[in-house]
Amino acid sequence: MSLEDLRQRLSAIDAALIELIAQRQEIVSEVSAHKISTGAPTRDYAREREILERVREQAAALGAEPDVAEHIMRLLIRSSLAKQERTRVAAESSGAGKRALIIGGAGKMGVWIAEFLASQGYGVEIADPKLSEAPFPRIEDWRASALDHDIIVVAAPLKATATVLEALAERKPSGLIFDIGSLKTPLKAGLEKLHRAGCRVASLHPMFGPDTQLLSDRHIIFVDVGDPEAADQARALFASTMAELVDMSLEEHDRLIGYVLGLSHALNLAFFTALAGSGELVPKLKQLSSTTFDAQLSVASRVAGDNPHLYFEIQALNEYGSASLDALVAAAQQIRDLVGTNDEAGFVSLMEAGRNYLRADSPPGRQQD
Repeated sequence: MSLEDLRQRLSAIDAALIELIAQRQEIVSEVSAHKISTGAPTRDYAREREILERVREQAAALGAEPDVAEHIMRLLIRSSLAKQERTRVAAESSGAGKRALIIGGAGKMGVWIAEFLASQGYGVEIADPKLSEAPFPRIEDWRASALDHDIIVVAAPLKATATVLEALAERKPSGLIFDIGSLKTPLKAGLEKLHRAGCRVASLHPMFGPDTQLLSDRHIIFVDVGDPEAADQARALFASTMAELVDMSLEEHDRLIGYVLGLSHALNLAFFTALAGSGELVPKLKQLSSTTFDAQLSVASRVAGDNPHLYFEIQALNEYGSASLDALVAAAQQIRDLVGTNDEAGFVSLMEAGRNYLRADSPPGRQQD
């Protein structure tokens, strides 16, 4: 057969694969409806494991690569779960006839929360001086609103959020108010002012980005601001999802965020800053790249493409942020000293200590639950 004949055969198989995927998605819709009607959970880990094991066995028996088959099936499962989750959120929502205002709704996470609430039946309005492509009614200034919404979400940058929260306390809206800020200590005064004013106030931190479609294995942190009923109301918005809902004090949240976000951001900032300062061009480095370099470069590239003002706020406004930065500087200096003194034993010990830490269920010195 000619190369063109072979390519035509491949195209026919590709078309058949797409058709089968479409058929699979139709069945997924039926599965989703059945799970909702019977109260079955969206995700079944035992079923997923069974599917993946069977796929690997079948691929091996047919002479195909089991890893490739498993990768494709994982993508299909993830797509299926996302579809089921969206269906359940819409079916079990209680937002019909209710209204929500997203202050800062033109931002990426503002759009995400707007679309999430809209999927539950809420009538969503955006208040933002910036234009948005999101299909929601928009006002330029939230202060022009009557604030008679059932939910008010503040999704602005941290400094702006702090100002908005304090101003909202003066207006005393009757609806649920919550922020989705990455830090909470800069917002503490505004949150406390709302609480003292008798407003229903909660504070959330979605630990994922605006491109997230599936909340399974994702975390949403609910920070205690002294209003458990408001926190429960905010938590109920995510009850139909597969997100892990975590409760935490304000101080603990920002201390841990110093490492989860502050340290990881700083590490990538240092990585691409060092590369940029080296004078070596990325295309040239890619010719010599390793698996580790490629993975790190991919993460650093995403960090470099994000909002620098947001990243600066996460570093500069966290009262607990200096500890993680100091730890990073000290660790880099320790590595440099070990290499500079040709201390192989110390270097090996450092790597072994890190390996043991990362393998442990809890950090050294911390009592396991």
